[in-house]
Amino acid sequence: QVQLVESGGGLVQAGGSLTLSCAASGRILRINTMGWYRQAPGKQREWVATITSGGVPNYADSVKGRFTISRDSPKKTMLLRMNNLKPEDTAVYYCNANIIPETAALRTGAYWGQGTQVTVSS
Repeated sequence: QVQLVESGGGLVQAGGSLTLSCAASGRILRINTMGWYRQAPGKQREWVATITSGGVPNYADSVKGRFTISRDSPKKTMLLRMNNLKPEDTAVYYCNANIIPETAALRTGAYWGQGTQVTVSS
């Protein structure tokens, strides 16, 4: 089995900061690109940031300069440091990872966490 678990969400005032964590576990051979997505009420899920296995980040324009993505590949973890949060950042944040499992009994491809709520008050 392969599992992604997010943590670190919560309620924060506008201008504040939060750090989200994602931990992968299970029968994992390799994790390629990892990323964060978010879904606000009534809206489609949108891409926030990704980081390659080599540590190269990429950001949506809406978060560029405010959010920082990082990963610890040996520990199979990923962080999203969110600064200068705005009310429009309010959403459920999902961790995503492209995973190659140790066994062919598990599928290769994208896995998702269950999500963590981030609420930014004005």
